[in-house]
Amino acid sequence: MRGRPGSWSGVGAAYAASYAQLCRGTFPALRDLLGEGDGRTLLDVGAGTGELGAGFAAVGWTVTAREPEPSMRDVAARRHPELRVKGGELPALPDEDGAYDAAVANFVLNHVADPRAAAAELRRVARGSVAATIWTESPSWLWAEVCDRAGLVAASGGRLPAEKDFERSVVGFAAMLGESGWPDPRVHELRWVWRASKDVLWTSIEGGIAGAGAYFRALDVHDRGRFRAGFEEVVAARSVDGLLPLEHAAAVGTARLDPPL
Repeated sequence: MRGRPGSWSGVGAAYAASYAQLCRGTFPALRDLLGEGDGRTLLDVGAGTGELGAGFAAVGWTVTAREPEPSMRDVAARRHPELRVKGGELPALPDEDGAYDAAVANFVLNHVADPRAAAAELRRVARGSVAATIWTESPSWLWAEVCDRAGLVAASGGRLPAEKDFERSVVGFAAMLGESGWPDPRVHELRWVWRASKDVLWTSIEGGIAGAGAYFRALDVHDRGRFRAGFEEVVAARSVDGLLPLEHAAAVGTARLDPPL
């Protein structure tokens, strides 16, 4: 559930209090695709603070959560003792081929340096099913609107080299997964509304979460004030009953690795 390496150092608590709630919005779709666990094993790669893994554990999966950021692991281990929380990240997982019945990466493949290598590695460690998500409409649009109201130039966000990148759409994601060795990948778009409080959103910014948080931390005191003023304007314009109903969209992909029974 994460961004580029280095942008998430030490932010586990802030992430758990903010964007972890948003990213867990894919869980119902992923649960429907992978089914009940019945004791089967699942690897959650880029597990963040463990919310998705905990959801799978609650429906019978034995979950190993791999997360490279120590502060994320600390929160996951404390909040979700039912998970086996370990280090490790794509595209070089310390697991044997086919070690798990299923593997999942929630909002990871759209941020790694080599998406195809990462997707191939996810497929390598699974023997039954594999699933992954990417943003097709990410949270960045909200913070671009804040910057616009504040009169600031929003960060453009880095793009991968052309030979590594892929189209961030259902069609583009399916093509990339197929090129990575996923057999007959099935991809659909999921849309949902995250009703976020003002405090939760500001926690993500002050906590340095993702690109928007890093952008805010790089501003001087004057421009931070402008950013906060723009944020307050967006909150006032968009709030409904004290919450901001923010629509997001993701491409959800899966593949079956073993022959159907």
